[in-house]
This record gives sequence, C-alpha cells and structure tokens, in this order.
Amino acid sequence: MTESLVEEGGLMAIATASVEPGNLSTLYTEALEGSGDESVETALRRAYEIGRQGIGQGVGLLELATMHHEALAKALMRISRSSRIEREVQRAGAFFAESLSPYEMAQRGFRDAVDASRHLNETMEGEIKRIAHSVHDQAGQLFDAARLAMSRVGHDVSPVLQERLREIGSILDQAETELRRLSHELRPMILDDLGLVPALQVLAEGTARRSRIMVQFETSVEGRPPPRVETALYRIVQEALTNVRRHATGATGAAVTLTYDAAGIEVEVSDDGHADGGSRGDGYGITGMRERAVAYGGSIAAGPGPGGGWLVRARLAGFR
Repeated sequence: MTESLVEEGGLMAIATASVEPGNLSTLYTEALEGSGDESVETALRRAYEIGRQGIGQGVGLLELATMHHEALAKALMRISRSSRIEREVQRAGAFFAESLSPYEMAQRGFRDAVDASRHLNETMEGEIKRIAHSVHDQAGQLFDAARLAMSRVGHDVSPVLQERLREIGSILDQAETELRRLSHELRPMILDDLGLVPALQVLAEGTARRSRIMVQFETSVEGRPPPRVETALYRIVQEALTNVRRHATGATGAAVTLTYDAAGIEVEVSDDGHADGGSRGDGYGITGMRERAVAYGGSIAAGPGPGGGWLVRARLAGFR
C-alpha cells in the first residue's frame, strides 16, 4: 500500500487462525517466555500474530489484558519468589484492566454494529436476488405471451396494422433486453452459478462496452470463496467501476485485480483518469464499499494510485 492511500475500515478477522480459544492464553504465555531468546523483530511478529488470532476468535481487550498479566506474573515469579512482586503485578493488572473497560465497551458496540450491518446486507441481497430472478423469469414469460398474442392477431388485420404490430414487437424486444440487463445488474445469475471470477469478468466487459473505457481483469484466484465473500467483493467492484464511469474524468483505461494469500482475499480497482473536483475519497460510494468490507472482517483503502488516477483496494478475510 502506498503512503497516499488512506486506510479505512474495521478489524480484520483472520480466517487462518488455528489455535483454539482456550489455548490462546497458553500460546501467549509461551510466546512471552520465549521472547527473550528471539530477536526483537521475531518476538513482535509473534505478538502481532497472537493479536490477529485473538481478533478472529472474538477475544476482548480485557481478556487479552488478563492473559498478559498472568503471563507476566509467571515470568517475574521465576526471577524472584517475593510475594510483593506477585501483589504488585496483580494490582497493576487490575488497574490496567479497569482502564481498558471503556475500550472494551466500544469494541463490543462496534462488533454489534458490524453484526447488524452484515445481517442487513444479507437480507438486502436475498431480496435483490428474489427481485432479479422474478424480473428475469416472469417478465420473460410475459413478453413471450405478448408476442404470441400479437402473432395470432397479425393474421387477421390489414398490412398497415401488421406493420404497426411489428413496430410494437420491436419495442417489446428492446424492453425485454433492458429488463434483462437490469436483472443482471441487480443480481447476476453467473455469480450464483459460476462464482466471483466469471462474474467479475462479465462485469468488466460490460463496463467497457457501456463506457468505452478499456477494463482489464486479472486474477490468481482458483476456486470459489464463500458466497458471502463473493457477494461483498462483487458489490465493491461494481461500485468502484461505477465511480470510474461517472467520476474519472478523461479515463481511458481501468484495471481490476483479484488476489489472495493466507490472510484473505484482496481486490484492487484502478483507473487512469482524474477525479472530479480533485478527490473521489469523500462519498462517491466509498462509504457503502467500506460498510460492506467491514461487515465481513475487512477493510477499504482509497486514494491516488502510484501511477496517477485513483485506486480502491478492498481486503476481506475468510477465503479457503
């Protein structure tokens, strides 16, 4: 991530955490005890990984503080058997835990808000899916019925009326095409049937056709992420490409890149235009993208790209 990017979003829940919640305290104690035999960089890296696993398991700040002071007490007792050391560590632990209480309450409130946002997103996606399928299937049947009725009438009317019926048929064809396009934009069936990668490829091609902006799509992802992750990433890319079409003045090209690693899956959307008014960071769908990312343990970064233009980067945990 370049320095020009502004990180937004919430806590990253790591899907690869392999330690059971009950064993995290033991892991913390062992890591702290062994940190004296390691380089500072190695020890801090282990501490960071423990913190990430704790987030993934929903461990609160007070629990983490308790783990720390229990481990610290054991370490100090190995140095000295003085009862005063034990009392002072306990006192300091209680003081420190109390000071963290407001942070713990804020974290729980944030977690509840994230859960509510996730539930709302899933409810909305379910309704969008129902409407999209209804538009695609039922509207198609109605158009077919209308054409059949017109063809029956056409045999019994004058050539002038037959020509009018053909004009109406042409209008119906255009209306059906438009409704199918809207249905696809609401909820592309390819996303449910084939997954995120084919859906993003179709989205990129459709954006290029409608905007005359060349959109390249590259990915190293094989297989399918969980459906919720697929939907969230698709919506983020959809919004980002909409922003390119509407606000990237002078843009001739854009790129969508989808990658993954042990921590999660990441997508980047960049363009070579310049922002209306000099910035696309305030509004323009960034809030909606951020809410979707945070709801699934992810984050959003948006800002000027390293080569000019604009760059949106989203990372979500939970792949594989």
